[in-house]
Amino acid sequence: MVMKRFLLAVVVVGSCFFATCRSQNTATIDSARMLMLDGMRRSGIPGASVTVMKHGKIIWSEGLGFSDVENRVPVTPQTKFRVGSVSKPLTAAALALLVEQGKLDLDAPVQRYVPSFPQKKYPITTRELGGHLAGVRHYAGNEFLNQRHYNTVTDGLTIFKDDTLLFKPGDRYSYSSYGWNLISAVIEGASGESFLALMRKRVFDAIGMTHTAAEYTDSIIPFRAHFYSRSDSAAPVVNAPFVDNSYKWAGGGFLSTTEDLVLFGQTMLLGTFVRPHTRELLWTSQRTTDGKQTGYGIGWSVLTDSSKRRIVSHSGGSVGGTAWLQIFPDQQLVAAFLFNGDGRQPPVRRIADMFLRSE
Repeated sequence: MVMKRFLLAVVVVGSCFFATCRSQNTATIDSARMLMLDGMRRSGIPGASVTVMKHGKIIWSEGLGFSDVENRVPVTPQTKFRVGSVSKPLTAAALALLVEQGKLDLDAPVQRYVPSFPQKKYPITTRELGGHLAGVRHYAGNEFLNQRHYNTVTDGLTIFKDDTLLFKPGDRYSYSSYGWNLISAVIEGASGESFLALMRKRVFDAIGMTHTAAEYTDSIIPFRAHFYSRSDSAAPVVNAPFVDNSYKWAGGGFLSTTEDLVLFGQTMLLGTFVRPHTRELLWTSQRTTDGKQTGYGIGWSVLTDSSKRRIVSHSGGSVGGTAWLQIFPDQQLVAAFLFNGDGRQPPVRRIADMFLRSE
């Protein structure tokens, strides 16, 4: 009975904060909302936020369900969620700035910028790290549930820095968030600034992302969502376990809102933050040494769908949260989805497609 009341609440709670939601897009928004709510109900996701921008204008921004289930706090567009690996494209923007300024050579060995990182059998470059081609491993065991606090970026490297590479860099694609941890240390070495200070000043503040920040566990962060988990489709929703993401800011440690993420995506699309040529460096698939495209650039997944539309995107999974940022460059559409449950996401790509077809 309690679960039924919770699921009913997910359906009825949700507030639209933009007059544009009542515009000519109303029918599309209503259909998309029902898809979102149905997906949330099926996966036991308590709350979600969605923002869709088309041709530079927000056409839908809404909170659905609960940010805090116990206290019945509704999600709003200001609610901050864990963005998981959507942190990678944010970090890639800082990387691009340093490349433009001539402070960072993507093809230099990482030890040029992080001398303390051990030499491996083969040299590793930042370009390879950024494209998951470096052979650095991903999480193992319970590392995803880390509860230890790391005071610095370089402290976090101790988790994997002494491990051997999985393969010769360039030979194959193997997704690695730890590779992006190493990139944050590269950014510090190339810039002479602390990673989080640089991200705040030169990326978030510069773009106007006022609701994006590192998730410090001991800080009071206004509008931060509570995070929830569900072991299977029949199990009740429970509080997600405590984690400290200080070991992986660059790869999965930021909080944000869908409106901030859409602003970020639109800024990248316009080429006003980094130059279009540099953006395309991030948005072009890398290749393995045998010439096969990986479908991943630097911090961005890149593909062409069945309708021959180019999609630049990144998903994110975190403890008690999932995220998705999608950009359709040719159609000038940017969409962001954030959830405070780690169940299967609603069909976000299908929802984006609805707005691509609507005019």
